[in-house]
Amino acid sequence: MEQAQRIQKLPPYLFARIEKKIEEARERGVDIISLGIGDPDMPTPSHVIAKLKEEAQNPENHRYPTSVGLLSFRQAIAGWYRERYGVELDPRSEVVTLIGSKEGIAHISFCYVDPGDVNLVPDPGYPVYGIGTLLAGGEPYLMPLKEERGYLPDLAAIPSEVARRAKLMFLNYPNNPTGAVVRDKFFHEVVEFAKSYDIIVCHDAAYSEITYDGYRAPSFLATPGAKDVGIEFNSLSKPYNMTGWRLGWACGRADVIEALGRLKSNIDSGVFQAVQYAGIEALTGPQDGLREVCRVYQERRDLVVDGLNSMGWRLSKPLGTFYVWAPVPAGYTSESFAETVLEKAGVIVTPGNGYGRHGEGYFRIALTIDKERIKEAFVRLRRALGQVRFD
Repeated sequence: MEQAQRIQKLPPYLFARIEKKIEEARERGVDIISLGIGDPDMPTPSHVIAKLKEEAQNPENHRYPTSVGLLSFRQAIAGWYRERYGVELDPRSEVVTLIGSKEGIAHISFCYVDPGDVNLVPDPGYPVYGIGTLLAGGEPYLMPLKEERGYLPDLAAIPSEVARRAKLMFLNYPNNPTGAVVRDKFFHEVVEFAKSYDIIVCHDAAYSEITYDGYRAPSFLATPGAKDVGIEFNSLSKPYNMTGWRLGWACGRADVIEALGRLKSNIDSGVFQAVQYAGIEALTGPQDGLREVCRVYQERRDLVVDGLNSMGWRLSKPLGTFYVWAPVPAGYTSESFAETVLEKAGVIVTPGNGYGRHGEGYFRIALTIDKERIKEAFVRLRRALGQVRFD
């Protein structure tokens, strides 16, 4: 039986390929140090786990949850937005619970995209923006994120005929994979652009709380007029080390949130209620763990950037995410560099072209591994590569 065209168009998922390479190397007996996948290695805060245990004992939580999420969880999200950003949200109409933000990002295109429609997709970027577009029958129009522009898309370079066809624009700051952050008036420009072309903005803020050196990431929804044109996705995965719990949300423009909730009510049965109660505890309980998480990642960031710079790179330290984005040395492609450090050093890095064509020539390091293993990785990298050069 031939697969559907939508499946045939999909590339293998980037991190599935990385996991396969890790498995193959380990089968050969290689001691692999993986700097590839951004999955937090620190535990979920103990008070959040305790809340899950408590609520899992309640039989009322063993039945089907609502597909849009517990009102109390959505109220906690609204309260968090009010306190964190000064943004007012109606928890009933402007917040929907997600089975992790990835699920909502993948599904939002089904709410607005018909075959032949266009979505504006950052490149390099999280692969799911383009994958969701393709699955809905749409066409991703790539917005290049270039180093010289601080990895912000050039909205003025988008042809007007493309912008008129566009349904959604995906953005993500702090940015995966580049670690770039938003300053100044960029979100104001986005709001004006979206209003001009009747485009829905989908801002992925999954790394909003992973920031350093005094920088605090803004919410897109805090920009005047933003709730008229878009929504924001966020997740408990990164700040609270809850990737496996699958709990996130979308919030913002009410009709967009309603459409996403309506789609979800037809295809999933929501998030286990005990997990949602644990999410309330994460958002409203002690935040000491989050501050410690950022301290640990900042220490690791400094180790990685200083280590690369000692070998010939000239990198600045990113202010957000738990990634370091760096150019490959002269004579390498993204793929060949990743293969070389795996074969010669037993170290996994992610090739930049896995995030799109404009990621070619770069690689990404994830800081989700303890500092002793990072130090060992750089001992191996120096032995394998020595001093590198850039033409």
